[in-house]
Amino acid sequence: MQRHLISAADLTRDDAVLILDTAEEMARVADRPIKKLPTLRGRTIVNLFFEDSTRTRISFEAAEKRLSADVINFSAKGSSVSKGESLKDTAQTLEAMGVDAVVIRHGASGAPYRLATSDWIDAVVINAGDGTHQHPTQALLDAFTMRRRLVGRDAGIGQDLAGKRITIVGDVLHSRVARSNVDLLHTLGAEVTLVAPPTLVPVGIETWPCEVSYDLDSTLPKSDAVMMLRVQRERMNAAFFPTEREYSRRYGLDGDRMARMPEHAIVMHPGPMVRGMEITAEVADSDRCTVVEQVANGVSIRMAVLYLLLGGNEPAVSHARTTEEK
Repeated sequence: MQRHLISAADLTRDDAVLILDTAEEMARVADRPIKKLPTLRGRTIVNLFFEDSTRTRISFEAAEKRLSADVINFSAKGSSVSKGESLKDTAQTLEAMGVDAVVIRHGASGAPYRLATSDWIDAVVINAGDGTHQHPTQALLDAFTMRRRLVGRDAGIGQDLAGKRITIVGDVLHSRVARSNVDLLHTLGAEVTLVAPPTLVPVGIETWPCEVSYDLDSTLPKSDAVMMLRVQRERMNAAFFPTEREYSRRYGLDGDRMARMPEHAIVMHPGPMVRGMEITAEVADSDRCTVVEQVANGVSIRMAVLYLLLGGNEPAVSHARTTEEK
């Protein structure tokens, strides 16, 4: 494992499988009466969020506390950032406080990389989403959910997603989730197809390790997992499609379209969902939709990442069992 987690593209197959396997062990902690490990006791982790977030921030905080870390939550609103303080000054303030790790979410692509490669702070940096660039822990929890559903919990240990066909649908242009998933799923051996209106396909996508289609209906029958993306209006500065109804008709997933998918195929969404836009309530509430599982799996994945970056390289299973026996 490298010292920081900035991009899903930085992970090798062995790195990714190690994280997924470690998360499988961490998931067992959630089934115990006391959902805690002492692994990061005495370590201080700052959640440095310059963008609004519910799932990611709470998920990281839950993971950190389950590993017994001391947690500081930083929000740009109500802080010195709103008075004009720079990222450098904020980082140097945290360094003076002696933090061990920084989980950063920032609206500017590249901010976590700048923090990790500067001499502003000597701490582990974990990217919790930067602009339209990367969101590596989201890709890891998505891959973890796919492996559990498509391969099996126990059968999946040590396995990747070779041969699995994943379709990602929607606003690819503004989606760091799509970029991260394409990188990680390719590393894990899956075949990825992106489906989107031509206006929501990034320039240079031909260099990405995936296929591109503009016809959702033709890809559904051969998909093992279909991931729907939210249209990110907050990042749009122009009209990328005529109307919401038109978008939903061509690129939305409803019950009829879900019926064309193979019986074993699952429906995924990174959240938050806009029901009636990219996904109907019928699909969102079906047994094939893994949205709630993804949230639960996110805590296990983030525990695994924090454990591997801060806690040491010994196998999580032996550490967890030794702790439990004590």
